[in-house]
Amino acid sequence: MGKAVKKKTIRCPARQLAVGAARLAHDRHCTDVLVLDLRGISPVTDYFVIATGTSDVQMRAVADETAEWAGERGHRPLDVAGRDSARWILLDFVDVVVHLFDDETRRYYELELMWGDAPRVDWQRAGGRR
Repeated sequence: MGKAVKKKTIRCPARQLAVGAARLAHDRHCTDVLVLDLRGISPVTDYFVIATGTSDVQMRAVADETAEWAGERGHRPLDVAGRDSARWILLDFVDVVVHLFDDETRRYYELELMWGDAPRVDWQRAGGRR
């Protein structure tokens, strides 16, 4: 019998992962999607993807699909938090952190104001999800 050959996945760059995650959230009807470039600002991560979901079911589905999509590009989440309550689901890919909020929780934490000095990535024009 022949040995099974394990296909090696090449990791896509962090910016491409962030842009792809933003596009996926937008395509799945999340609103107010943005990508913050935190390089040189945060010692923890390079990019935040922030989006607002319309329901807990939708947010869980987007989180699951994002993790699967990223995995196909060599990125597995280090951690996924908040999936059970689905008010704020966080997917930590180390260089990219995806935040999926319900509307009320997003308004409460206002991450985009907290990180207001971070440049915004034009994810609708940037290369990314393929």
